[in-house]
Amino acid sequence: MDRVYMRMALKLAEKGRGKTSPNPLVGAVIVKEGSVIGQGYHEQYGRPHAEVNAIKTATEPVEGATIYVTLEPCVHFGKTPPCTDLIIESKIKKVIVAAMDPNPLMAGKGIQLLREAGIEVREGILRKESEKLNEVFNKFITTQKPFVIMKYAMTLDGKIATESGKSKWISSEKSRNHAHKTRGQVAAILIGIGTVLKDDPLLTSRIEGLSNPIRVVLDRNLNIPESSKLLQTLNLAPTIIVTSESACVEKIDRLKQKGVQVLLMQLDDGTFDFKKLMTLLGEDGIDSLLIEGGASIHAAAFEAGVVDKVAVYIAPKIFGGQNALSPIGGKGIQRVSAAVELKTYELSQLGEDILIEGYL
Repeated sequence: MDRVYMRMALKLAEKGRGKTSPNPLVGAVIVKEGSVIGQGYHEQYGRPHAEVNAIKTATEPVEGATIYVTLEPCVHFGKTPPCTDLIIESKIKKVIVAAMDPNPLMAGKGIQLLREAGIEVREGILRKESEKLNEVFNKFITTQKPFVIMKYAMTLDGKIATESGKSKWISSEKSRNHAHKTRGQVAAILIGIGTVLKDDPLLTSRIEGLSNPIRVVLDRNLNIPESSKLLQTLNLAPTIIVTSESACVEKIDRLKQKGVQVLLMQLDDGTFDFKKLMTLLGEDGIDSLLIEGGASIHAAAFEAGVVDKVAVYIAPKIFGGQNALSPIGGKGIQRVSAAVELKTYELSQLGEDILIEGYL
């Protein structure tokens, strides 16, 4: 039954997606004499953790019970007190943990403290599922760089637009809704200036209950129109424009006065250094990034090796056209053996489209 209760905890944890950053997603289930008496999850950053919610909402005293938690209970004071203290004080008999806290400063300390208090602790139940659940947290807490997802929609023949540049709509409405949900679950979204000039997007989530991501635009010559939707809707989400050190100082000042964050970067052969950019975004507290750029942006991100995951929506359509754009530009590879391969991937159907989500 351990796996059954842990799956319940994982399902609870998922409810907090998009609301707990920079904290992890955590769920907890309390079982006593074969019955679930308490459930909880980390609902939002700054609010009580999963273990606290499960204990406080229990239908009977938790003394002698077993708690299933998807991540090692915390031992440090943050926005809330340590969960280990409450577990010990509540006289819970056994703690079943899916995965250890990957934070090098914390890993294993929660489990050690519980064992020292005489509580039986078992770990590793559905560990892989828990680690996948917190893939964003796990990377950011260990590297201080965002977890990067590259997303695009393409046709069966690998086109992201017709030869004349038209791309609305390649994917189905269900695919677009899924993409908007993903936007609401990441800290930031990144595009290039070409997408701004071509589509004039808002880059919002449009899903009730989810926040809009920080909007990041790569614009080396600072060509963004001040009448663009991004600059006219700064109340919807923070906006960062990454530009070169040679950009127009007067325009930089105007944008800053509007409330735009302007990030200056030195160019490398006329292009942005994506590795350096990830470091800068991480220093800004951005733990996850969705790239929705064009072919050149995608190529630069791949070449820099910063992409962790891809989400590709494939529509049952064929555009043709030798000059129609494909999702990844750049020089590409010369040998098949040099191809970027997915380590693992999953397939799902969204309307008439197929979604491939995979890890590099």
